Amino acid sequence: MSTVRVRDVWMQYGDQVVLERINLDIPSGEFCALVGPSGCGKTTFLRLLLAMEQPSRGAITVDGKPLPREPRPDRGVVFQRYSVFPHLTVEGNVVLGLEFARAPLTGRLFGASKRRALEEVADVIDRVGLGAARAKYPGELSGGMQQRLSIAQALVRKPRILLMDEPFGALDPGTKNQMYALVRELWRAERMTVFMVTHDLKEGFSLATRVLAFDKVRHDPQAPEAYGATVKFDLPLDDKAERAEIVGKLPALAASVDEEGATRGRPWARLFDFAGTTRRKRRDSHDRTSV
Repeated sequence: MSTVRVRDVWMQYGDQVVLERINLDIPSGEFCALVGPSGCGKTTFLRLLLAMEQPSRGAITVDGKPLPREPRPDRGVVFQRYSVFPHLTVEGNVVLGLEFARAPLTGRLFGASKRRALEEVADVIDRVGLGAARAKYPGELSGGMQQRLSIAQALVRKPRILLMDEPFGALDPGTKNQMYALVRELWRAERMTVFMVTHDLKEGFSLATRVLAFDKVRHDPQAPEAYGATVKFDLPLDDKAERAEIVGKLPALAASVDEEGATRGRPWARLFDFAGTTRRKRRDSHDRTSV
């Protein structure tokens, strides 16, 4: 299980408030996309979940227990920039995570322990589609293959929570589609709870079961850093037809945003208004049909 509960979380650096009043209940196995304007605290929120940072106020629990105050193997992370070691092969990069976990003093496994670790690594490498490239070095891999390697590094330690920060931002459209299919397949198979930061609304609505939009709801021109962002929209997407309708309308809606909205830097909010309206209409129609 990996149920995440966030209660009245604030994050502040000196006089700058980055996040304020974050309250969330994320059931185990949810796939959450985190969207919103640049600089609104999405990556900071991921860092809090990873325990790279501690909240200034409030609490985060996993399955009712306080989040440990340091990163743990139960939380995997995939960044946009590939976090791989160029001097190690695909197999060497992935097995390193198991060696650090199981032999923290030496960082190396030997004998039977190493053989068992390599068997686990071979399974993960095959699952992300890198079986034929296990002896290659990162410099010999395409961008999509390097991102598969990053995902394998995260999965080999069997995390209950997977955190992804713009994982597909540098990939071409064709490779992105392949990665979408891979991530959804692994998510269903492993039943992980996933948090993914993305600036691509279509990506968020296509992949996630829940979209969380971060934004500042309070502003003070005299003290621009006095207020932080919170979750302004929280949209569950549990209906395939509903998801398809929203995704199909996104390009037209994005193109129709007026110049004033674009200047304010909040054109995506209009898309959420549409998504929420679409969801309510479908629910109302279903309720009338059921009567």
